[in-house]
Amino acid sequence: MTSGTTRGAAGLVPEAQALIETARRAFARDTRPRALLGDCAGRLEQPLRVALAGSIKAGKSTLLNALVGQDIAPTDATECTRVVTWYRNGPTPSVTALAPDGDRANVVVRRAGGAHGLTFDLDGLRWQSGHPRDIDHLEVEWPAAPLAATTIIDTPGTSSLSREVSRRTARLLTPEDDAAVALPGADAVVYLLRRLDDADVRFLERVGAGTAGGTGPLGVIGVVSRADEIGAGALDALHSARDVAARFAGELERTGLCQAVIPVAGLLAFAAATLRQQEYAAFEALAAVPTAELSAALLSADRFARPDIPLPVPPELRFQIAERFGLFGIRMAVTLIRLGIRDSAALAAELTARSGVDELRGVLDTQFGQRADQLKAHSALTALDRVLRGYPGTEADRLLPRVRTLLADVHGFAELRLLGRLRTDELPLPAADLAELHRLAGGAGIAPHLRLGLPPDAAPAALRAAALDAVRKWRSRAKHPLADQATSAACLTAARSAEGALSQL
Repeated sequence: MTSGTTRGAAGLVPEAQALIETARRAFARDTRPRALLGDCAGRLEQPLRVALAGSIKAGKSTLLNALVGQDIAPTDATECTRVVTWYRNGPTPSVTALAPDGDRANVVVRRAGGAHGLTFDLDGLRWQSGHPRDIDHLEVEWPAAPLAATTIIDTPGTSSLSREVSRRTARLLTPEDDAAVALPGADAVVYLLRRLDDADVRFLERVGAGTAGGTGPLGVIGVVSRADEIGAGALDALHSARDVAARFAGELERTGLCQAVIPVAGLLAFAAATLRQQEYAAFEALAAVPTAELSAALLSADRFARPDIPLPVPPELRFQIAERFGLFGIRMAVTLIRLGIRDSAALAAELTARSGVDELRGVLDTQFGQRADQLKAHSALTALDRVLRGYPGTEADRLLPRVRTLLADVHGFAELRLLGRLRTDELPLPAADLAELHRLAGGAGIAPHLRLGLPPDAAPAALRAAALDAVRKWRSRAKHPLADQATSAACLTAARSAEGALSQL
Protein backbone atom coordinates (compact mmCIF):
# COMPACT_ATOMS: atom_id res chain seq x y z
CA MET A 1 0.00 0.00 0.00
CA THR A 2 2.95 2.35 0.44
CA SER A 3 4.89 1.35 -2.66
CA GLY A 4 5.36 3.58 -5.67
CA THR A 5 2.90 1.51 -7.68
CA THR A 6 -0.05 2.61 -5.54
CA ARG A 7 0.95 6.25 -5.16
CA GLY A 8 -1.74 8.67 -6.31
CA ALA A 9 -1.31 12.05 -7.94
CA ALA A 10 -1.48 13.76 -4.55
CA GLY A 11 1.82 12.13 -3.58
CA LEU A 12 3.35 12.13 -7.04
CA VAL A 13 3.26 15.89 -7.62
CA PRO A 14 5.20 16.82 -4.46
CA GLU A 15 7.77 14.11 -5.20
CA ALA A 16 8.21 15.41 -8.76
CA GLN A 17 8.60 18.93 -7.38
CA ALA A 18 11.23 17.75 -4.88
CA LEU A 19 13.21 15.90 -7.56
CA ILE A 20 13.17 18.93 -9.86
CA GLU A 21 14.31 21.24 -7.08
CA THR A 22 17.16 18.86 -6.16
CA ALA A 23 18.24 18.81 -9.79
CA ARG A 24 18.12 22.62 -9.99
CA ARG A 25 20.50 22.86 -7.03
CA ALA A 26 22.87 20.45 -8.76
CA PHE A 27 22.95 22.76 -11.80
CA ALA A 28 23.55 25.90 -9.73
CA ARG A 29 26.14 27.27 -12.18
CA ASP A 30 24.62 26.03 -15.44
CA THR A 31 22.02 28.48 -16.74
CA ARG A 32 20.49 26.42 -19.55
CA PRO A 33 19.50 23.29 -17.59
CA ARG A 34 18.32 25.43 -14.66
CA ALA A 35 15.99 27.30 -17.02
CA LEU A 36 14.68 24.02 -18.46
CA LEU A 37 14.11 22.65 -14.96
CA GLY A 38 12.28 25.85 -14.09
CA ASP A 39 9.96 25.07 -17.00
CA CYS A 40 9.51 21.54 -15.63
CA ALA A 41 8.49 22.87 -12.21
CA GLY A 42 6.20 25.49 -13.73
CA ARG A 43 4.20 22.85 -15.61
CA LEU A 44 2.97 21.42 -12.32
CA GLU A 45 1.40 24.77 -11.39
CA GLN A 46 -0.15 25.51 -14.79
CA PRO A 47 -3.39 24.25 -16.37
CA LEU A 48 -3.32 20.91 -18.16
CA ARG A 49 -2.00 21.21 -21.73
CA VAL A 50 -4.05 19.34 -24.36
CA ALA A 51 -2.89 19.37 -27.99
CA LEU A 52 -5.26 18.99 -30.95
CA ALA A 53 -3.43 17.05 -33.66
CA GLY A 54 -4.36 15.34 -36.91
CA SER A 55 -4.02 15.53 -40.66
CA ILE A 56 -4.53 18.74 -42.61
CA LYS A 57 -8.20 19.87 -42.80
CA ALA A 58 -9.22 17.36 -40.13
CA GLY A 59 -11.24 20.08 -38.37
CA LYS A 60 -8.95 20.86 -35.43
CA SER A 61 -9.74 24.58 -35.24
CA THR A 62 -13.48 23.96 -35.62
CA LEU A 63 -13.40 21.41 -32.80
CA LEU A 64 -11.44 23.87 -30.63
CA ASN A 65 -14.15 26.50 -31.15
CA ALA A 66 -16.80 23.89 -30.29
CA LEU A 67 -15.06 22.82 -27.07
CA VAL A 68 -14.56 26.43 -25.94
CA GLY A 69 -18.01 27.50 -27.14
CA GLN A 70 -16.65 30.67 -28.74
CA ASP A 71 -15.30 31.73 -32.12
CA ILE A 72 -11.64 32.14 -31.13
CA ALA A 73 -9.70 29.99 -33.64
CA PRO A 74 -9.44 30.82 -37.36
CA THR A 75 -10.76 27.94 -39.47
CA ASP A 76 -9.85 29.17 -42.95
CA ALA A 77 -6.67 27.79 -44.53
CA THR A 78 -4.42 30.78 -43.86
CA GLU A 79 -0.85 31.02 -42.61
CA CYS A 80 -2.00 30.97 -38.97
CA THR A 81 -3.23 27.36 -39.35
CA ARG A 82 0.35 26.38 -40.26
CA VAL A 83 1.70 27.62 -36.91
CA VAL A 84 1.42 26.03 -33.46
CA THR A 85 -1.06 28.18 -31.50
CA TRP A 86 -1.54 28.13 -27.73
CA TYR A 87 -4.98 29.13 -26.39
CA ARG A 88 -4.96 30.21 -22.73
CA ASN A 89 -7.45 31.87 -20.42
CA GLY A 90 -6.88 35.62 -20.06
CA PRO A 91 -8.70 38.77 -18.89
CA THR A 92 -8.94 40.30 -22.37
CA PRO A 93 -8.58 38.91 -25.90
CA SER A 94 -5.06 39.21 -27.30
CA VAL A 95 -2.89 37.40 -29.85
CA THR A 96 0.92 37.47 -29.74
CA ALA A 97 3.48 36.09 -32.18
CA LEU A 98 6.69 34.73 -30.65
CA ALA A 99 9.99 34.16 -32.45
CA PRO A 100 12.37 31.30 -31.57
CA ASP A 101 14.59 33.75 -29.64
CA GLY A 102 11.67 35.09 -27.57
CA ASP A 103 11.07 38.28 -29.57
CA ARG A 104 7.38 39.26 -29.55
CA ALA A 105 4.89 41.05 -31.80
CA ASN A 106 1.21 41.87 -31.36
CA VAL A 107 -1.08 40.27 -33.95
CA VAL A 108 -4.08 42.10 -35.41
CA VAL A 109 -7.31 40.07 -35.23
CA ARG A 110 -9.87 40.61 -37.98
CA ARG A 111 -13.44 39.36 -37.93
CA ALA A 112 -15.14 38.34 -41.17
CA GLY A 113 -18.59 37.02 -41.90
CA GLY A 114 -19.70 33.47 -42.65
CA ALA A 115 -18.13 30.35 -41.17
CA HIS A 116 -14.61 31.81 -41.13
CA GLY A 117 -15.23 34.30 -38.37
CA LEU A 118 -11.69 35.19 -37.27
CA THR A 119 -8.40 35.79 -39.06
CA PHE A 120 -5.03 36.50 -37.48
CA ASP A 121 -3.15 39.00 -39.66
CA LEU A 122 0.48 37.82 -39.76
CA ASP A 123 1.59 40.25 -42.46
CA GLY A 124 3.74 43.19 -41.46
CA LEU A 125 4.25 42.19 -37.83
CA ARG A 126 6.05 44.81 -35.73
CA TRP A 127 8.56 42.91 -33.63
CA GLN A 128 9.83 44.44 -30.39
CA SER A 129 13.42 44.14 -31.62
CA GLY A 130 12.54 46.03 -34.80
CA HIS A 131 13.90 43.24 -36.99
CA PRO A 132 11.95 40.70 -39.12
CA ARG A 133 11.61 37.29 -37.45
CA ASP A 134 10.29 33.84 -38.25
CA ILE A 135 7.29 32.89 -36.12
CA ASP A 136 7.87 30.04 -33.67
CA HIS A 137 4.31 29.96 -32.31
CA LEU A 138 1.29 32.11 -31.49
CA GLU A 139 -0.18 32.68 -28.03
CA VAL A 140 -3.86 33.56 -27.74
CA GLU A 141 -5.32 34.80 -24.46
CA TRP A 142 -9.11 34.76 -24.31
CA PRO A 143 -11.62 35.07 -21.45
CA ALA A 144 -13.24 31.62 -21.65
CA ALA A 145 -14.14 29.35 -18.73
CA PRO A 146 -13.05 26.08 -20.44
CA LEU A 147 -9.54 27.53 -20.83
CA ALA A 148 -9.20 28.20 -17.09
CA ALA A 149 -8.42 24.53 -16.36
CA THR A 150 -7.06 23.50 -19.76
CA THR A 151 -4.68 25.16 -22.19
CA ILE A 152 -5.50 23.97 -25.72
CA ILE A 153 -2.72 23.79 -28.32
CA ASP A 154 -3.86 23.87 -31.97
CA THR A 155 -1.24 22.23 -34.18
CA PRO A 156 -0.56 22.23 -37.94
CA GLY A 157 -1.63 19.23 -39.99
CA THR A 158 0.60 16.18 -39.61
CA SER A 159 0.28 15.43 -43.34
CA SER A 160 1.02 18.93 -44.63
CA LEU A 161 2.72 19.19 -48.01
CA SER A 162 5.36 21.27 -46.24
CA ARG A 163 7.66 18.96 -44.32
CA GLU A 164 8.63 21.78 -41.95
CA VAL A 165 4.97 22.49 -41.10
CA SER A 166 4.42 18.82 -40.19
CA ARG A 167 7.61 18.78 -38.13
CA ARG A 168 6.28 21.60 -35.93
CA THR A 169 3.63 19.26 -34.57
CA ALA A 170 6.06 16.36 -34.18
CA ARG A 171 8.55 18.55 -32.29
CA LEU A 172 5.83 19.71 -29.92
CA LEU A 173 4.58 16.25 -29.03
CA THR A 174 7.59 13.94 -29.40
CA PRO A 175 10.82 15.96 -29.58
CA GLU A 176 13.81 13.96 -30.68
CA ASP A 177 16.87 13.58 -28.48
CA ASP A 178 19.38 16.23 -29.39
CA ALA A 179 21.83 18.66 -27.84
CA ALA A 180 19.13 21.31 -27.46
CA VAL A 181 17.10 19.09 -25.08
CA ALA A 182 13.73 20.27 -26.36
CA LEU A 183 10.93 19.49 -23.91
CA PRO A 184 7.57 17.98 -24.97
CA GLY A 185 4.89 20.65 -24.99
CA ALA A 186 1.66 18.76 -24.26
CA ASP A 187 0.39 16.61 -21.41
CA ALA A 188 -2.29 14.88 -23.49
CA VAL A 189 -3.43 14.68 -27.13
CA VAL A 190 -6.76 14.70 -28.95
CA TYR A 191 -5.99 13.18 -32.36
CA LEU A 192 -8.48 13.90 -35.14
CA LEU A 193 -9.05 11.25 -37.81
CA ARG A 194 -10.96 11.54 -41.05
CA ARG A 195 -9.55 8.28 -42.34
CA LEU A 196 -7.09 5.94 -40.69
CA ASP A 197 -4.31 6.05 -43.25
CA ASP A 198 -0.61 5.24 -42.98
CA ALA A 199 0.29 8.80 -41.96
CA ASP A 200 -2.10 8.64 -38.99
CA VAL A 201 -0.84 5.22 -37.92
CA ARG A 202 2.82 6.27 -38.19
CA PHE A 203 2.21 9.39 -36.12
CA LEU A 204 0.29 7.52 -33.42
CA GLU A 205 2.98 4.86 -33.35
CA ARG A 206 5.55 7.61 -32.82
CA VAL A 207 3.53 9.04 -29.94
CA GLY A 208 3.10 5.53 -28.55
CA ALA A 209 6.82 4.83 -28.78
CA GLY A 210 7.49 8.13 -27.02
CA THR A 211 5.08 7.18 -24.25
CA ALA A 212 6.68 3.77 -23.82
CA GLY A 213 10.07 5.42 -23.59
CA GLY A 214 8.89 8.19 -21.29
CA THR A 215 9.15 11.01 -23.83
CA GLY A 216 5.63 11.50 -25.20
CA PRO A 217 2.21 12.52 -23.81
CA LEU A 218 0.57 9.77 -21.80
CA GLY A 219 -3.09 10.39 -22.69
CA VAL A 220 -4.40 10.15 -26.27
CA ILE A 221 -8.06 10.33 -27.33
CA GLY A 222 -9.03 9.70 -30.95
CA VAL A 223 -11.83 11.69 -32.59
CA VAL A 224 -13.51 10.75 -35.86
CA SER A 225 -13.81 14.37 -36.93
CA ARG A 226 -16.32 15.84 -39.36
CA ALA A 227 -18.40 12.78 -38.54
CA ASP A 228 -21.47 14.19 -40.31
CA GLU A 229 -19.65 13.91 -43.65
CA ILE A 230 -19.22 10.12 -43.33
CA GLY A 231 -22.89 9.56 -44.11
CA ALA A 232 -23.01 12.32 -46.75
CA GLY A 233 -24.87 14.58 -44.33
CA ALA A 234 -27.79 12.18 -43.89
CA LEU A 235 -29.71 12.10 -40.59
CA ASP A 236 -28.09 8.77 -39.64
CA ALA A 237 -24.59 10.09 -40.38
CA LEU A 238 -23.45 9.86 -36.74
CA HIS A 239 -24.61 6.24 -36.54
CA SER A 240 -22.38 5.50 -39.54
CA ALA A 241 -19.60 7.45 -37.87
CA ARG A 242 -19.92 5.33 -34.71
CA ASP A 243 -19.38 2.22 -36.81
CA VAL A 244 -16.30 3.85 -38.31
CA ALA A 245 -15.07 4.86 -34.85
CA ALA A 246 -15.42 1.26 -33.65
CA ARG A 247 -13.43 0.04 -36.66
CA PHE A 248 -10.74 2.66 -36.07
CA ALA A 249 -10.52 1.61 -32.42
CA GLY A 250 -9.93 -1.97 -33.52
CA GLU A 251 -7.33 -1.03 -36.09
CA LEU A 252 -5.52 1.17 -33.56
CA GLU A 253 -4.54 -2.05 -31.80
CA ARG A 254 -1.28 -1.59 -33.68
CA THR A 255 -0.53 1.49 -31.57
CA GLY A 256 -2.12 0.31 -28.32
CA LEU A 257 -2.47 3.92 -27.22
CA CYS A 258 -5.83 5.65 -27.78
CA GLN A 259 -7.97 5.44 -24.66
CA ALA A 260 -11.11 6.11 -26.73
CA VAL A 261 -12.24 6.86 -30.30
CA ILE A 262 -15.32 9.10 -30.51
CA PRO A 263 -17.26 10.48 -33.51
CA VAL A 264 -17.89 14.25 -33.38
CA ALA A 265 -19.55 16.61 -35.86
CA GLY A 266 -17.44 19.61 -34.88
CA LEU A 267 -19.09 22.04 -37.30
CA LEU A 268 -22.53 21.26 -35.89
CA ALA A 269 -21.26 21.44 -32.30
CA PHE A 270 -19.82 24.91 -32.76
CA ALA A 271 -22.82 26.18 -34.73
CA ALA A 272 -25.17 24.89 -32.00
CA ALA A 273 -23.11 26.64 -29.31
CA THR A 274 -23.48 29.93 -31.17
CA LEU A 275 -27.00 29.49 -32.62
CA ARG A 276 -28.60 32.83 -33.51
CA GLN A 277 -32.28 33.68 -33.34
CA GLN A 278 -32.27 34.56 -37.06
CA GLU A 279 -30.99 31.05 -37.84
CA TYR A 280 -33.64 29.44 -35.64
CA ALA A 281 -36.32 31.41 -37.51
CA ALA A 282 -34.85 30.20 -40.82
CA PHE A 283 -35.02 26.57 -39.67
CA GLU A 284 -38.59 27.11 -38.50
CA ALA A 285 -39.53 28.44 -41.94
CA LEU A 286 -37.78 25.52 -43.67
CA ALA A 287 -39.64 23.05 -41.45
CA ALA A 288 -42.90 24.25 -43.06
CA VAL A 289 -41.63 23.32 -46.56
CA PRO A 290 -42.94 19.95 -47.88
CA THR A 291 -40.42 17.19 -47.17
CA ALA A 292 -39.87 16.17 -50.80
CA GLU A 293 -39.35 19.76 -51.90
CA LEU A 294 -36.83 20.50 -49.13
CA SER A 295 -34.99 17.21 -49.71
CA ALA A 296 -34.52 18.14 -53.36
CA ALA A 297 -33.10 21.53 -52.35
CA LEU A 298 -30.69 19.86 -49.91
CA LEU A 299 -29.03 17.61 -52.48
CA SER A 300 -25.96 19.87 -52.19
CA ALA A 301 -24.92 23.01 -50.37
CA ASP A 302 -24.58 24.92 -53.66
CA ARG A 303 -28.08 23.92 -54.75
CA PHE A 304 -29.54 24.85 -51.35
CA ALA A 305 -28.17 28.42 -51.63
CA ARG A 306 -29.18 29.01 -55.26
CA PRO A 307 -31.44 32.07 -55.74
CA ASP A 308 -33.65 30.20 -58.24
CA ILE A 309 -34.61 27.54 -55.66
CA PRO A 310 -37.95 28.76 -54.17
CA LEU A 311 -37.60 28.54 -50.40
CA PRO A 312 -39.00 30.86 -47.67
CA VAL A 313 -35.46 31.90 -46.58
CA PRO A 314 -33.31 34.46 -48.48
CA PRO A 315 -30.42 32.93 -50.47
CA GLU A 316 -27.82 34.87 -48.45
CA LEU A 317 -29.11 33.41 -45.19
CA ARG A 318 -29.30 29.94 -46.74
CA PHE A 319 -25.63 30.25 -47.74
CA GLN A 320 -24.74 31.30 -44.20
CA ILE A 321 -26.49 28.42 -42.45
CA ALA A 322 -25.09 25.95 -44.98
CA GLU A 323 -21.58 27.17 -44.13
CA ARG A 324 -22.19 27.13 -40.38
CA PHE A 325 -24.30 23.98 -39.94
CA GLY A 326 -23.61 21.87 -43.01
CA LEU A 327 -26.32 19.80 -44.69
CA PHE A 328 -26.43 17.37 -41.76
CA GLY A 329 -27.05 20.22 -39.32
CA ILE A 330 -29.78 21.73 -41.47
CA ARG A 331 -31.58 18.39 -41.85
CA MET A 332 -31.24 17.69 -38.12
CA ALA A 333 -32.49 21.15 -37.08
CA VAL A 334 -35.51 20.98 -39.40
CA THR A 335 -36.37 17.46 -38.21
CA LEU A 336 -36.16 18.47 -34.55
CA ILE A 337 -38.48 21.45 -35.13
CA ARG A 338 -40.94 19.19 -36.93
CA LEU A 339 -40.79 16.87 -33.90
CA GLY A 340 -41.78 19.65 -31.52
CA ILE A 341 -38.79 21.87 -30.66
CA ARG A 342 -40.23 25.36 -30.13
CA ASP A 343 -37.37 27.71 -29.19
CA SER A 344 -33.74 28.37 -30.07
CA ALA A 345 -32.33 27.31 -26.65
CA ALA A 346 -33.95 23.89 -26.85
CA LEU A 347 -32.80 23.46 -30.45
CA ALA A 348 -29.22 24.40 -29.54
CA ALA A 349 -29.21 21.84 -26.70
CA GLU A 350 -30.56 19.07 -28.92
CA LEU A 351 -28.11 19.81 -31.73
CA THR A 352 -25.24 19.86 -29.25
CA ALA A 353 -26.26 16.48 -27.87
CA ARG A 354 -26.47 15.00 -31.36
CA SER A 355 -23.09 16.42 -32.45
CA GLY A 356 -21.15 14.08 -30.15
CA VAL A 357 -19.29 16.93 -28.43
CA ASP A 358 -20.95 16.25 -25.05
CA GLU A 359 -19.72 12.65 -25.15
CA LEU A 360 -16.24 13.92 -26.03
CA ARG A 361 -16.32 16.40 -23.14
CA GLY A 362 -17.28 13.58 -20.79
CA VAL A 363 -14.41 11.38 -21.94
CA LEU A 364 -11.96 14.29 -21.77
CA ASP A 365 -13.06 15.00 -18.21
CA THR A 366 -12.74 11.34 -17.16
CA GLN A 367 -9.48 10.59 -18.94
CA PHE A 368 -7.77 13.98 -18.75
CA GLY A 369 -9.50 16.41 -16.40
CA GLN A 370 -9.83 14.09 -13.40
CA ARG A 371 -6.24 12.89 -13.95
CA ALA A 372 -4.74 16.30 -14.63
CA ASP A 373 -2.19 16.06 -11.81
CA GLN A 374 -1.02 12.64 -12.99
CA LEU A 375 -0.68 13.80 -16.58
CA LYS A 376 1.16 16.98 -15.59
CA ALA A 377 3.45 15.03 -13.26
CA HIS A 378 4.21 12.60 -16.10
CA SER A 379 5.13 15.52 -18.36
CA ALA A 380 7.30 17.11 -15.67
CA LEU A 381 9.10 13.83 -14.95
CA THR A 382 9.53 13.24 -18.67
CA ALA A 383 11.07 16.68 -19.02
CA LEU A 384 13.33 16.08 -16.01
CA ASP A 385 14.46 12.79 -17.54
CA ARG A 386 15.42 14.56 -20.78
CA VAL A 387 17.37 17.28 -18.95
CA LEU A 388 19.29 14.76 -16.83
CA ARG A 389 20.19 12.74 -19.93
CA GLY A 390 21.05 15.84 -21.91
CA TYR A 391 23.39 17.29 -19.27
CA PRO A 392 25.22 14.34 -17.65
CA GLY A 393 28.21 14.44 -15.32
CA THR A 394 26.73 16.18 -12.26
CA GLU A 395 25.32 15.09 -8.90
CA ALA A 396 21.89 15.18 -10.54
CA ASP A 397 22.73 11.91 -12.35
CA ARG A 398 21.85 10.00 -9.17
CA LEU A 399 18.21 11.14 -9.59
CA LEU A 400 17.75 9.39 -12.92
CA PRO A 401 16.94 5.90 -11.54
CA ARG A 402 14.23 7.36 -9.29
CA VAL A 403 12.72 9.33 -12.18
CA ARG A 404 12.70 6.22 -14.39
CA THR A 405 11.07 4.19 -11.61
CA LEU A 406 8.30 6.74 -11.17
CA LEU A 407 7.62 6.89 -14.92
CA ALA A 408 7.47 3.10 -15.14
CA ASP A 409 5.66 2.20 -11.93
CA VAL A 410 3.25 4.91 -10.82
CA HIS A 411 -0.16 3.30 -10.72
CA GLY A 412 -2.09 6.17 -12.31
CA PHE A 413 0.03 5.77 -15.43
CA ALA A 414 -0.65 2.02 -15.41
CA GLU A 415 -4.40 2.71 -15.25
CA LEU A 416 -4.26 4.93 -18.31
CA ARG A 417 -2.33 2.29 -20.21
CA LEU A 418 -4.86 -0.36 -19.15
CA LEU A 419 -7.79 1.77 -20.33
CA GLY A 420 -6.08 1.99 -23.72
CA ARG A 421 -5.57 -1.79 -23.86
CA LEU A 422 -9.17 -2.49 -22.88
CA ARG A 423 -10.32 -0.70 -26.02
CA THR A 424 -7.96 -2.56 -28.32
CA ASP A 425 -6.84 -5.89 -26.84
CA GLU A 426 -8.86 -9.10 -26.73
CA LEU A 427 -8.39 -10.05 -23.08
CA PRO A 428 -9.87 -13.54 -22.50
CA LEU A 429 -12.34 -12.41 -19.84
CA PRO A 430 -16.16 -12.30 -19.72
CA ALA A 431 -17.83 -9.03 -20.70
CA ALA A 432 -18.89 -8.33 -17.10
CA ASP A 433 -15.29 -8.67 -15.91
CA LEU A 434 -14.02 -6.41 -18.68
CA ALA A 435 -16.60 -3.80 -17.66
CA GLU A 436 -15.46 -4.07 -14.04
CA LEU A 437 -11.82 -3.70 -15.10
CA HIS A 438 -12.74 -0.54 -17.01
CA ARG A 439 -14.63 0.85 -14.01
CA LEU A 440 -11.94 0.02 -11.43
CA ALA A 441 -9.26 1.63 -13.61
CA GLY A 442 -11.21 4.88 -13.55
CA GLY A 443 -12.89 4.63 -16.94
CA ALA A 444 -16.14 6.07 -15.51
CA GLY A 445 -14.41 8.46 -13.09
CA ILE A 446 -11.85 8.25 -10.32
CA ALA A 447 -14.06 8.75 -7.25
CA PRO A 448 -14.15 5.56 -5.10
CA HIS A 449 -17.90 5.01 -5.53
CA LEU A 450 -17.56 5.26 -9.32
CA ARG A 451 -14.66 2.80 -9.37
CA LEU A 452 -16.66 0.36 -7.21
CA GLY A 453 -19.93 0.77 -9.11
CA LEU A 454 -21.89 2.05 -6.11
CA PRO A 455 -24.19 5.08 -5.74
CA PRO A 456 -22.67 8.34 -4.45
CA ASP A 457 -24.57 8.05 -1.15
CA ALA A 458 -23.33 4.50 -0.42
CA ALA A 459 -22.39 3.92 3.21
CA PRO A 460 -18.66 3.86 4.03
CA ALA A 461 -18.96 0.26 5.26
CA ALA A 462 -20.47 -0.81 1.90
CA LEU A 463 -17.70 0.97 0.01
CA ARG A 464 -14.99 -0.68 2.11
CA ALA A 465 -16.58 -4.11 1.72
CA ALA A 466 -16.82 -3.71 -2.08
CA ALA A 467 -13.21 -2.51 -2.27
CA LEU A 468 -11.95 -5.47 -0.22
CA ASP A 469 -13.94 -7.91 -2.37
CA ALA A 470 -12.43 -6.36 -5.51
CA VAL A 471 -8.89 -6.57 -4.10
CA ARG A 472 -9.32 -10.27 -3.27
CA LYS A 473 -11.00 -11.09 -6.58
CA TRP A 474 -8.48 -9.44 -8.87
CA ARG A 475 -5.39 -10.50 -6.93
CA SER A 476 -6.65 -14.07 -7.19
CA ARG A 477 -7.24 -13.67 -10.93
CA ALA A 478 -3.73 -12.21 -11.38
CA LYS A 479 -2.21 -15.35 -9.80
CA HIS A 480 -4.24 -17.83 -11.85
CA PRO A 481 -1.82 -20.36 -13.41
CA LEU A 482 -3.59 -20.23 -16.80
CA ALA A 483 -3.63 -16.41 -17.06
CA ASP A 484 -1.36 -15.03 -19.77
CA GLN A 485 1.01 -12.16 -18.98
CA ALA A 486 -1.25 -9.41 -20.36
CA THR A 487 -4.30 -10.67 -18.47
CA SER A 488 -2.33 -11.10 -15.26
CA ALA A 489 -0.98 -7.53 -15.53
CA ALA A 490 -4.50 -6.17 -16.16
CA CYS A 491 -5.89 -8.04 -13.12
CA LEU A 492 -3.05 -6.78 -10.93
CA THR A 493 -3.72 -3.20 -12.06
CA ALA A 494 -7.40 -3.61 -11.10
CA ALA A 495 -6.42 -4.98 -7.69
CA ARG A 496 -4.13 -2.02 -7.06
CA SER A 497 -6.89 0.38 -8.14
CA ALA A 498 -9.22 -1.25 -5.60
CA GLU A 499 -6.48 -0.89 -2.96
CA GLY A 500 -6.19 2.76 -3.84
CA ALA A 501 -9.94 3.24 -3.42
CA LEU A 502 -9.73 1.45 -0.07
CA SER A 503 -6.92 3.74 1.10
CA GLN A 504 -9.04 6.80 0.24
CA LEU A 505 -11.82 5.40 2.45
